Amino acid sequence: MTNAVPPQQPANLRGAVDLSALVHRDERRAADAAHGPRTDAPSGVVVATDDQGFGQVLELSRSVPVVVVLWASWSEQSAQLVETLERLVTAREGRLVLAAADADRSPQLVQALQARAIPTLVALVGGQPVPLFEGVQPDDVIEQVFDQLLEIAERNGVTGRVPAGDEAVEASEPAEEPLPPLHQEAFDAINRGDFAAAASAYRTAIAQDPRDELAMAGLAQANLLGRLQGKTLDAIRNRAAAAPADLDAQLDVADLDLSGGHVEDAFDRLLELFPTLDPAGRNVVRERLLELFQVVGAEDPRVGAARRRLAMLLY
Repeated sequence: MTNAVPPQQPANLRGAVDLSALVHRDERRAADAAHGPRTDAPSGVVVATDDQGFGQVLELSRSVPVVVVLWASWSEQSAQLVETLERLVTAREGRLVLAAADADRSPQLVQALQARAIPTLVALVGGQPVPLFEGVQPDDVIEQVFDQLLEIAERNGVTGRVPAGDEAVEASEPAEEPLPPLHQEAFDAINRGDFAAAASAYRTAIAQDPRDELAMAGLAQANLLGRLQGKTLDAIRNRAAAAPADLDAQLDVADLDLSGGHVEDAFDRLLELFPTLDPAGRNVVRERLLELFQVVGAEDPRVGAARRRLAMLLY
């Protein structure tokens, strides 16, 4: 059993990779009732999800933090954890939602969340992932993690509540302004998994307004998702482990780490690789780091620290 890792995300989650890339991918059947959360759980507080239905969970997380548990019917421990989580989430009186996903029926979700064990818990705050822990944990540890998760959600303005029953989610923020047309075009393209079209829309937005920082960040994100499309977690990591000097393989692992919210791991990998490369390779890593900085956001302290390390290596 691994130790619980309390959430360590900064107050601003803008830069984490948007998991909406999962939405509307390959059609998958919903988990049957026998393999989902208890049917007597309060409506809206505990839900079942999978690859196909994950878009609704992402949208919900913009109003109230969602705890996603990846479990499996063959794992008695994970089934017991789901029951524990249902009880602890219900006690939070709608301030948290639990989304239970059967790992065997949600392979894309397992890959996107970089789950390496069953069960795995990852939170969503404003559509962005916050790694929580793997394995089964005592109630008091889970309560501590939930407390810290609610603090992160509050710092990001995600303070809605889901009452028991069929009432609508009470969002704490006013409705967001509609996206500019090109941004909406890019967002729709990401939702259908067409990252090349999303990148094209963002490039057009930047051409029209070179100061459009959101388009710049969106372009970097679309490029990252496009590079990962069609690749599996195991294949990426196995290739990198077998060929530590293969620049492309190490770049893929950095992309994978960032996509799962492991920002420091991604930066460290590339910064440690940088001094071992020839000038052409160093330039490739420098450009990739600058792009990943855009994805995470300049205000993130981890970006500032990585920028300083890169500057020292360059000069």
